[in-house]
Amino acid sequence: MTRPARPRAVTEETTLTRRLLIATAIGFLALFVMLPLAAVFVEALRRGLDHYLATFSDPDTQAAIRLTLLVAAISVPLNMVFGVAAAWAIAKFEFVGKSLLTTLVDLPFSVSPVVSGLVFVLLFGAHGLLGPWLEAHDLQIVFAVPGIVLATVFVTFPFVARELIPLMQEQGTSEEEAALTLGASGFRTFLTVTLPNVKWALLYGVLLCNARAMGEFGAVSVVSGHVRGLTNTMPLHVEILYNEYDFVGAFAVASLLAGLALVTLVAKSVLEWRFGDALGQSRLH
Repeated sequence: MTRPARPRAVTEETTLTRRLLIATAIGFLALFVMLPLAAVFVEALRRGLDHYLATFSDPDTQAAIRLTLLVAAISVPLNMVFGVAAAWAIAKFEFVGKSLLTTLVDLPFSVSPVVSGLVFVLLFGAHGLLGPWLEAHDLQIVFAVPGIVLATVFVTFPFVARELIPLMQEQGTSEEEAALTLGASGFRTFLTVTLPNVKWALLYGVLLCNARAMGEFGAVSVVSGHVRGLTNTMPLHVEILYNEYDFVGAFAVASLLAGLALVTLVAKSVLEWRFGDALGQSRLH
């Protein structure tokens, strides 16, 4: 007796449709991601490995690399502390202004980085709101390292908080309440209960924050002043080399940025593979 054909589910696609969708996705990634990425490395090595390595012996290039690493080393820990504190407050407590704090966490996602950089210029520039006071006390924020750090912190502070808030909300407060009932202090409860429960999501957020901090261009470009060898990060240095028609040098520095991004991507993929369940909880909302 011939068995009736199994009816196709509403959400089940035909083999041809699946292949077309996969081919479209692969083609899009190849055209808009892999091809430009490959072009960066090909152009960087166009005049040979010696010329490629010589780019990194230039003092201005080395200064740009050091400044990029310095800004990331300052802004990422600051945002990690802020992100944990904001997520803990929003997810675990009820207080007046909670919705406002949640909105402020998302603010850098909705404001152009150029606009955020301009805000710092209007606040701390020579003709800004606090400019005369800073000048009187011989303090320089804009067109110096502090301004670059402030701009980077602003554009990157949502990344850690946004990874932790949904996860902490999903976990609730029962474990913390049990620890407090057993006599643990608030700080000890945070270290032994709250933090271990979110450690992988925290690391994931830190990776994303670090990638954005090293690659930020718009806000940093406004507040840096483009002082070569002093306030140029790697993205700004790439622009300068390109405008000077040093294409190999520009792509060499860009390849370093791309390499850092690939390292971040690999680390991100490893985290998702090893700790996918824990990380997936942070995206439930």
